Amino acid sequence: MSKTRPPKRGLFGNMTDTNLLMMITIVVYIGMYLFAVFGLGEGFRKPQTLLDMLNNNAALIILSCGMSLVMINGGIDISVGGVTALVSMVCAVYLEHHTGNIALAILIALGIGLAFGLVQGFLIAYLDIQPFIVTLAGMFFARGMTTIVHSEPFNVTNPDFVSLKDTRIIIPLLGTYNKKGRYIDAYIEIGVIVAILVVIGMFLLLKWTKAGRSFYAIGGNKQSALMLGINVRRMTFCSYVLCGLLAGIGGFVYFMHIGSGSPTNASGDEMNAIASSIIGGTMLTGGVGNVIGTLFGVLTLALIKMIVTSAGLDQPWWTGITIAAMLCIFLVVQSIIVAYRKKANMKAAAGEKG
Repeated sequence: MSKTRPPKRGLFGNMTDTNLLMMITIVVYIGMYLFAVFGLGEGFRKPQTLLDMLNNNAALIILSCGMSLVMINGGIDISVGGVTALVSMVCAVYLEHHTGNIALAILIALGIGLAFGLVQGFLIAYLDIQPFIVTLAGMFFARGMTTIVHSEPFNVTNPDFVSLKDTRIIIPLLGTYNKKGRYIDAYIEIGVIVAILVVIGMFLLLKWTKAGRSFYAIGGNKQSALMLGINVRRMTFCSYVLCGLLAGIGGFVYFMHIGSGSPTNASGDEMNAIASSIIGGTMLTGGVGNVIGTLFGVLTLALIKMIVTSAGLDQPWWTGITIAAMLCIFLVVQSIIVAYRKKANMKAAAGEKG
């Protein structure tokens, strides 16, 4: 009796679109980093270079996790950069001009982010207003409020805050010797720890909880999610609330990194968060994404900027052109892979029926 050959599955077998796109991002990042290590000098060979990517982008990692969540749910939030700027300015004014304490400043940051998430989530989920319009208004409002709170940039000199800002966590065995033979410890900032905890928490939420599965279901097909008994309005509302809360956390981490308040803080970070999510494998159409991929999306974006600068292209437009090209490539790759896998899976299903 002859055995029936099992039908072929799509590209990379049974790997989901989410995991496949994440793996592509990780491979691309590793390839780019190896190119930088062997082609652009010894600066990229120092462990501190990689750690500095985390130090400089800890806040963006947190914002991008929130962005990925709403994109997986089928939405968008372009207010996160403005919320970050508002949080950093309010906290800066509170600590510098009102001799406030850090604990209350953190609560203020969380409160601002939560307020934006609640209002925007309600308008989008329960009043059916387009997410782009609502969050665009939120971005303008946050930027305007930032200027009202304080119109000029200034550094914060609060002793407790400066001490917190300057705290470094030493990473053993990763230090290097400088040209004078002095050993320099490798370190990360407190914000990196916060960012890593956020990534882990969001990964567990999306991977192992009913809420996480609901976010994917809603982004994949809202009507199917309704038929499965998922409360689409409530879960959409929750996604924006959580994104706003992460924007508040990211805003304070950003503030800890730069140590100042300015109306121009976090300029363009909403676009960087969207770009990082897309590069990390989160699809604008919803239902596909992974915060681990988003983490590598942020690192890839940071690495692109460093490579462009190291190549001697110091003009800012070269960075923009390179990032735009990378985004286009990733979007095309996503479209090709998803279309191919859908076609292959349809053939496999037809073969099983036959």
